[in-house]
Order: sequence, then C-alpha cells, then structure tokens
Amino acid sequence: MKRISTGSPFEATMGYSRAVVKGGWCFVSGVTGYDYATMKMPDSALDQARNCFRTIASVLTEAGFTMHDIVRVQYTLTNASLVDAVLPALSEALGKVRPAATMVIAGLIRPEMLIEIEVTAFRG
Repeated sequence: MKRISTGSPFEATMGYSRAVVKGGWCFVSGVTGYDYATMKMPDSALDQARNCFRTIASVLTEAGFTMHDIVRVQYTLTNASLVDAVLPALSEALGKVRPAATMVIAGLIRPEMLIEIEVTAFRG
C-alpha cells in the first residue's frame, strides 16, 4: 500500500492521506479548490473546481494513474445554484472519461470552500 500527500495542513491535522494506492486501485480523498502550494482559494466555484482537478491529476500521476483511470467521482457543492458554474470544469476534466458519478449538496468545513471532489481510479 502506498500513501500520497500534497502537504496540505488538513492532511496532518485531520489524519488522512490525499490518496491511498492498493493494488490496481487509487482512492483520492476529497479535494477542495485550494492551490495547496500557496493555500490560496479562488473566489469562483469554476476556478475552485479547476484547482480540484489539477490537484487530482497531479496526485494520480504520482500514484501511476491517469485521469482516464477514474471510475468513480463524487462532487460535493455547497449550493445547488453552483452546478451550472462548475459544469465547464467537470466536462473539461471528465467529459471523455465519463465515470460513475454522484453530486451532493452539503456544507463544507470552511466557508470559502464551494466544491469538493473525490475520485476512485482503477488500473486493471
């Protein structure tokens, strides 16, 4: 088993890995729109979604996977009114991959967080 970290302070304080690789599977924890190098968060849900996918792509690459290996995605948005705003990012990142997907409307742990994306990838 391999654990991957982005260095986010949330990983250390909450006791989790950004991703865990086990066999042909890669489980990527929920990713929010921070640029984890600077811990800056864009204001728009679209830019946050794009940051989420940049982080996810980077983590998958480190794990030996690609975006095309994603088989499952869960989107959590803080408000249903944000769905249309994030659709371009979802289509750009996964429009050709078309994994099984769930979208949930729920609160996130910081007020600046508008979206969180969690994925599972399989290479088999």
